[in-house]
Amino acid sequence: MSVKYIPEPFRIKMVETIKMLSRDERELKIAEAKYNMFNLRAEDVYIDLLTDSGTNAMSQEQWAGVMRADEAYAGGSSYFKLLEAARDVTGYEYIQPVHQGRAAEKILFGLLLREGKYSISNMHFDTTRAHVELAGARAIDCVVPEAGDPSKRVPFKGNMDVEKLESLIKKYGAENIGLVVITVTNNSAGGQPVSMRNVRETAAVCRKYNIKLNIDAARYAENAYFIKQREEGYSNKSIKEIINEMFSYADMFTMSAKKDSIVNMGGLLGIKEDEQLFSSCKVRTISFEGFISYGGLSGRDLECLAIGLYEGLDENYLRYRIGQMEYLAALLDDAGIIYQAPVGGHGVFVDAQAMFPHIPYYEFPGQALAVELYKEAGIRACDIGSYMLGNDPDTGEQLHSAFEFTRLAVPRRVYTQAHLDVIADALIEIKVRAAEVKGYRITWEPPVLRHFQASLELVG
Repeated sequence: MSVKYIPEPFRIKMVETIKMLSRDERELKIAEAKYNMFNLRAEDVYIDLLTDSGTNAMSQEQWAGVMRADEAYAGGSSYFKLLEAARDVTGYEYIQPVHQGRAAEKILFGLLLREGKYSISNMHFDTTRAHVELAGARAIDCVVPEAGDPSKRVPFKGNMDVEKLESLIKKYGAENIGLVVITVTNNSAGGQPVSMRNVRETAAVCRKYNIKLNIDAARYAENAYFIKQREEGYSNKSIKEIINEMFSYADMFTMSAKKDSIVNMGGLLGIKEDEQLFSSCKVRTISFEGFISYGGLSGRDLECLAIGLYEGLDENYLRYRIGQMEYLAALLDDAGIIYQAPVGGHGVFVDAQAMFPHIPYYEFPGQALAVELYKEAGIRACDIGSYMLGNDPDTGEQLHSAFEFTRLAVPRRVYTQAHLDVIADALIEIKVRAAEVKGYRITWEPPVLRHFQASLELVG
């Protein structure tokens, strides 16, 4: 292994006890959960990699902010602190807090999309796709071809395929494209970064056809760190300068602040300069989230988010954060386990199809590996593949995902090197007996975002 573990740029001040169930207990628990990772109780999980969203450890400054917060219904001081911080970090004038990223999507997409419209993205994540479809529109993914080969190491595998984007606009008609969404980093493609050049070129196409460009900004700081490390001309720029430039090319952004802003709850909706659109967003915010100065959040959440927006920009922290992913990925390299390479920003996306070539996409190899990880070591991960992708909204047929990943999403400032070693050891053990692992079938599913609630059973 050529990669060394990057030491934590913090001290641990408080700990939370976690427990390890026996193998027999874990097998019973996952069967009771109908083989759905979301149905497991958190107390029955040893290492929880289900998501990096809202599972982060807040800092002493953020916890102090909890005590300082203003809980006024309207016009609280914590709201104005958040506005000042968000405007500074993003460069946007119009900022609306919401309770999380999907709330921002619900508010914004309902204004820009309807039946007969399309949303084009480098890749829509699950809730983004759902809100496109709930608005009556259809989602089209447009990631660069290199993303389809997990073993191919290129620096910006999350990029929009700009040539294909323009051809899709011509095919469906610019008047029918409600918006273009560029997700930074590209979650569904394996947490892969998007280059500044690609954001700039995507924006140019959108301007050419008078189409709104939205940044899905959940992992804006990690993406900026990759740009600083990998893209020519940015090595001497600060993370904040890179973020300011990145946001400048878009018309709006939706953000789950539960990721790079290192909070347990919160989100933002930003509009650069369209005051009329922002006024419409405020109307929908009051209907869906609450008054505009709290947006479904407590004053404590607003205060912590204002602090976290800056903490997520710290380069020592980001070096450690990405370093954790590189360390775990290096362990998998040594074991010959294929993942989306080079490793992304918020987790390691293991190629479950490569590990289980005998499991077809409609028996969900990504979910099968997630179940095996829990059985093996009490690790909770999730499928990023055909199981999550779901069914065609028009035909009802199972869609075939371009990837069959099992995502190991690592919460920020939570787990240590020893935990990462446990994860790697578990994957190595599963690889040894991979030929014996079977797939799963769905016995019940809801019509939208099925992976959160579906029931499954073992095939055979």
